[in-house]
Amino acid sequence: MEEMSKHGHIGQAAMKAGMDRKTARKYVDSGKLPSEQTTRRDWRTRVDPFEEHWSEVVERLALAPELEAKTLFEVLQAEHPERYQDGQLRTLQRRIRWWRAAHGPDQEVSLAQQHRPGEAAQTDFTSTGELAVTIAGQVFVHLLCVLVLPYSNWQWATVCLSESMVALRKGVQRALFQLGRVPEWHQTDNSTAATHRIADDLVARVDGSKRPFNAEYVALMTHLGMKPRTIGIGASEQTATSKQQMACSSGGSSRRCCCVESATSKASMRGRRSSTT
Repeated sequence: MEEMSKHGHIGQAAMKAGMDRKTARKYVDSGKLPSEQTTRRDWRTRVDPFEEHWSEVVERLALAPELEAKTLFEVLQAEHPERYQDGQLRTLQRRIRWWRAAHGPDQEVSLAQQHRPGEAAQTDFTSTGELAVTIAGQVFVHLLCVLVLPYSNWQWATVCLSESMVALRKGVQRALFQLGRVPEWHQTDNSTAATHRIADDLVARVDGSKRPFNAEYVALMTHLGMKPRTIGIGASEQTATSKQQMACSSGGSSRRCCCVESATSKASMRGRRSSTT
């Protein structure tokens, strides 16, 4: 269309667009773009092979929605020998998928999260027991306080001994020191020292939050220039990024895994020396 508006020659415009002259003429005459000329097909191109016994399938699905299409197909083959061929399984799977979408039980819906650069940091604790870290032959029982930027998956993990306010403060401060920047929000779950078991005289509320915070935690956020927020109760998927990255810190691998605070590395080296001398 753009080429036609320049010189009005259909042949030259078709050659520029890389299409046949007749095809170009059709588009010019219609005055519509190719994408606007396609119509959605809402009719069948072949007879539905399961129409005769579809009511039986629906009846079984209503009684047991968890039944798989392959199981139902095998039942149809057993009840109606030589009526259905193995190659028709895919057709039945599509029909059952459509039926479940329209008439099946309600499904849990998880909406994709949209992360924006510099908006938030997520902090959570993870156990390292499965790593069986030892120092001088003794198992070193510890946790990791992991701070993650959901947008870039940058993370920093700090070794700590408990899920306490002291550990949370230490982990967040060290991570921000390494980052050199401060995001707008700091997000935790509802079981950390930020919100868990707060004495009445230590409760602090933040505008827009339904859950009270530890006053010491709010003071820390104010000092660092961040706004505190928590995930919804029982909504662990809202910290999916930090959970995935904590798995990385606990022995997995990721291209963007940052360092784990090496508070134990020197101690382990000393342990190795003492055990070898």
